This record gives sequence, structure tokens and C-alpha cells, in this order.
Amino acid sequence: MMLGALRGDRDHVLRRAVGLFVLVAGTVFAAINVTALADSDRLPTAVVTVLAGSAVTLGFAIAPPVTASVDPLDPRRFAVVGPEPRPLAAALLLAGFLSVPAFVVVVLAISLATAWTAHGGSVVASIVAILLGVATCVLLARVSMALGALVRRPRQSRELLGVYLVAVLVVVVPVGIFLGSLEWRGAVPSQLVSAAEILAWTPLGAAWSIAVAPSAGAAFGSVIVALATVGVLTVVWFVLVRVLLTTTPRPVTVRERAGLGWFALLPGTPGGAVAARSLSYWLRDRRHVVNVIVVPIAAVLSTLPLVVAGVPIELAVLLPAPIMALFFGWLPHNDLAYDSTALWMHIASGVRGLSDRVGRLVPVVLIAVPLLAVAIPLAVAMHGRWAFAPALVGVCAALFLSGLGLSSIASVVSPYAVSRPGDSPFQQPQRTGSGGVVAQGAVMIGALAAASPAIWFAWQALASDTADAFLALWAGLAAGVVVLLAGIAIGAAQFERRGTRLMEFAEAT
Repeated sequence: MMLGALRGDRDHVLRRAVGLFVLVAGTVFAAINVTALADSDRLPTAVVTVLAGSAVTLGFAIAPPVTASVDPLDPRRFAVVGPEPRPLAAALLLAGFLSVPAFVVVVLAISLATAWTAHGGSVVASIVAILLGVATCVLLARVSMALGALVRRPRQSRELLGVYLVAVLVVVVPVGIFLGSLEWRGAVPSQLVSAAEILAWTPLGAAWSIAVAPSAGAAFGSVIVALATVGVLTVVWFVLVRVLLTTTPRPVTVRERAGLGWFALLPGTPGGAVAARSLSYWLRDRRHVVNVIVVPIAAVLSTLPLVVAGVPIELAVLLPAPIMALFFGWLPHNDLAYDSTALWMHIASGVRGLSDRVGRLVPVVLIAVPLLAVAIPLAVAMHGRWAFAPALVGVCAALFLSGLGLSSIASVVSPYAVSRPGDSPFQQPQRTGSGGVVAQGAVMIGALAAASPAIWFAWQALASDTADAFLALWAGLAAGVVVLLAGIAIGAAQFERRGTRLMEFAEAT
């Protein structure tokens, strides 16, 4: 198959040859620079090894779905000969090691091994690190391609490309902000050392830290994590091969699916249909677009009064991210009212409350997560203490997730009239009663109350001990997840119970 890639028409062969030349040249250049680590200190070598190895391993996992590459070793291609799943899975796994990306990783790993041994690393540890590192990369690629084969669409839609870009934004921008805020001054920043120490205990970097571990105990721990990762991925691969061989993909006609947008991308389930319709009007309805634009602007402007009042700028910059998280979680609190009379489709078709509640949260999650992924590291970088980052993440997670959970209840229990489709977003109808005020206030106060433990620990981390930052992280995640799940469950039950009243509300407004 590798030789077959260089066959075909002239333009195809030329593109492949140029790409292969660039890859070989880049690999040789990288290998030469990697071997130069043998002349540096042990700490820079260890940090570069773990960080670069983790990045390469992550690339093997996310490259197949992002590039929409077709797996030439897709197990379903061999289904016509009736193979047994286990022998086929083993054979395809071994064949996965015979690929150009795997060869590149092997070359770079061997180049790193020269630096490892120069700094006292044993040959045995280097060999184990190379074997486990390459095995992890290959297994991640096989599993990622197998999962992609189960959900792949016949063509790349612009919506799917948008999801990929959001995923890349969530990963790349925070890393770029983190690296750009470091002070090098001729030495390895302590933040990079801490990041390498953390990655050394994760599936991404465990294998690459074996030969450069600071102690025998750390090396043994990395070996255990790497072996467990390889074992779990191997089991997942064998299971996926069996699933691929025993399931038949539903035939899809591109012409029939063309132009369906999010409905063509998301699963054909009630929850997927609700999410697709919600995404369509969240990204097109100017009432929602204005809300999404106003939240970041209002959050940033909120720091100006604090700075004018004399609050240090390094403290004021921490405020916009939690405000954004609070308001993004609050936005869906009246989501049903924006449906207007179209709400009857959900109720008349018998959509379950759980599908409706979960589907309506998809748009705000896809919008808020990348914005928060940029705002949080930017705020921490301006604050100057990356040790405070877990605390800020915990506070934002608590505010956002608990806000979503409470909004799932409020939009069913206490909807209130909003501007009709096509009207100005700033035009608000007259309302009788205080139901809208109660719903808005209850969601905000409830989210703040749920996030209060995380806020307290974050304040302690800010004032004195940075060890409280991780307490704020776990307290925020726990509170947010609990309130989110409880809110979805209660909102789903109320949606099914109050269907008639919701129809009357939609007709009356």
C-alpha cells in the first residue's frame, strides 16, 4: 500500500513525491536537532522529551478525525473474506507499525535515545521507552480511525469543519498563551517543568518519560502507566474490530443529505434533532447572536470600574472569565420562549424531556467552551501566576455547569415572553407578572450559591496558599456536574409534565 501511494497519474505521483521529500527532510532536520540535546543539561532534555512526545502522541489521536483521512486498513474492507475478528485485529495492529508516521516516530525516538544515554539513561530504559511510545502512538491512531469509521459522513460539511476548528482552538490557543507568557532568561521555565512532571503521569507522556525520569520510582510509575495505556487501547481496538465486522453501515445518499447542515452532521435521534435545530437558530437568529456577542464584551468592560477604583490590574483581569461562565450558563434559562409557536413540533412529536433538555444545551456548550478556553489562560497569563489556573477553571466550571442545570429547569417551569422571530433583539414585549424576573434571578443566585465553595477555595488560593487552587478545581467540577445532572433530570420531568401549559404559553406569546 505504501508503494501503491506512488502510483497513478502524474500529478498524483508528483504530489506524493513532494510530500514524501518534505517529510523526510523535516525528519532528518528534527533528528539532527534532537541529537544536539546530548550537549545540553539533563533538565532541558527531560522537558523537551516529555512535552514533544506528548504532543506527537496527541497528534496521532486527533489527526485522523481532523484530516478526515480514510483508513486503508479499515477492518470492514476485509469482511468479504469472512475473517475472525481476533486474528484480523492482531494482523491489522501489526501492519499499523509499518507506516510512514510510525517510521518517523521511530527515527525521532532513536535520536532522542542518544541524548538519553548521554545523560545517564540506561539502554534498557531507552528501548522500553521507544517500544511503549511507538505502540501508544500506533494504537491511538488505529482506535481513532476505527471510531471515525463508525461515525464518518460521506463528505466533509462546513459544520463538521467548524467543529474541528473549535476543537483545535480549545487546545492550541491555551497552549500558545501559556508558552507566550513564560519568561525564559536562558533557563527552562518552572511552568514547563511542572507541565512535564504532570504529563509524565498521563497516558500521553508516560512512555516518553521512562528514560529521563529523575528516579527509579518515577521511572517505574511511568512504565506502569504506559503499560496500562497500551493494554486498554489494545482491548478497545479488538472490541472495535469486532463491532466493525458485525455492523453494516447504513447507506447514505449524498444528494439526499446535501444542504441539511447540522441535521446531516448530528445523530438521527430525537436529541440530535433538537440539538441540530437549536444550533441552526443559535447561529442564525440575531436574538441569540446578540446575546453571544454581548457576554464577552460586558465581561471585559466589567473590569474598568475596578481598575478605576484602584483594584490592581493583576486581580481585575481574573473577573471577566467567571462573569462569562456565569452568563453563558444563564443564557438558556428561557430557551423555550425563543421557539415561539415552533415549540409545538417538539411536544406534538412526543420528544422525551431528556432529549429536549440535552439537545438545547449543545449550542451554548459549543460556543462557550472555546471562548472560555481562550479567556481563562489569557486571564491567568495577565495575572502572572499559573499556579492559580486550576482555581479559575474550577470557579468557571461551577458557574457554567450549574447555570446550565438551573437553566434547564427555569426554561420549562417559568418561561416568559421575548421578542418574536425577526424582531429587534433589543425590543422586549410587555409582560404581566414577575415570572421573568424571578427566573433570571433564581438561575444567577443559584449558580453563585453552587459555586460558592469553589469561589471560597479560589479566594484562599489567591490570598495565601496555592494548594487550595486544586481544592477549588475539584469543588467546582463536583458542584457543577451535580447541579447540571440534577437540573437536566428535573427539567426533563417538568417538560413531559407541563407539555399542555407550554403549548398554551407558545400560542399566547
